[in-house]
Amino acid sequence: MKKVSINGVEIYPFVSADELLEFIDDKKSMLLAINAGKINRATDETREIINSGIGYADGRGAQYALKKRGFPNAAIIPGCELWLSIIEKYYRRGKSFYFIGGKQEVIEKTINKLRVDFPGINIVGYRNGYLSGNDEDVLINDVAEKKPDFVFVAMGSPKQEHLMFKMHKLHSAMYQGLGGSFDIYVGNLTRAPKWLRDRGLEGPYRVVTDFNKARLKRFVNDVSFMVKVFFNKI
Repeated sequence: MKKVSINGVEIYPFVSADELLEFIDDKKSMLLAINAGKINRATDETREIINSGIGYADGRGAQYALKKRGFPNAAIIPGCELWLSIIEKYYRRGKSFYFIGGKQEVIEKTINKLRVDFPGINIVGYRNGYLSGNDEDVLINDVAEKKPDFVFVAMGSPKQEHLMFKMHKLHSAMYQGLGGSFDIYVGNLTRAPKWLRDRGLEGPYRVVTDFNKARLKRFVNDVSFMVKVFFNKI
């Protein structure tokens, strides 16, 4: 499948999550959710990380940019759903998993819920997302030693991308950045109703229901990005 470059950020125009899942079968890479912000604020460093992995549209801005580039069927693939689809597909095959991110109570609740939802899942390691001192080196070495098939990192961008990039150099596996997906999974955060998600309106929903200046700024930047795309300025 051919990648599409938008502001130097390469994205695969998957038409569905199923197509993405089929594409990554037996691959060892990084899955990177791409939205308007990551395209708009791309640096040489973030482009290198994203373009060395598998970028997919996880936002209306990225989807719109792909459609403007001639891929009308490009889909929004929410990362907070994709990781669970990956586990569902692979855990019965005996694949192993490592989970990183969230506060200690969140990661513990996540692991307990995963063991209920996916009986027999092979979890070889997990830890919270707060790293200090030599925690990062210890974590990277632990992942390399335990050799999981899949590593999920929920630390927010760009921290999770930088960490995955380092881990992948030492241990080849499939990595996915998840942002706040663990909080959604255990019920700490609520997503927009499905009818809004289907219309790409989860961003505005969050601005209204969980207002803060940072979220409003991201929304304004997303709108600005789509205007640039519309006028072929990016």
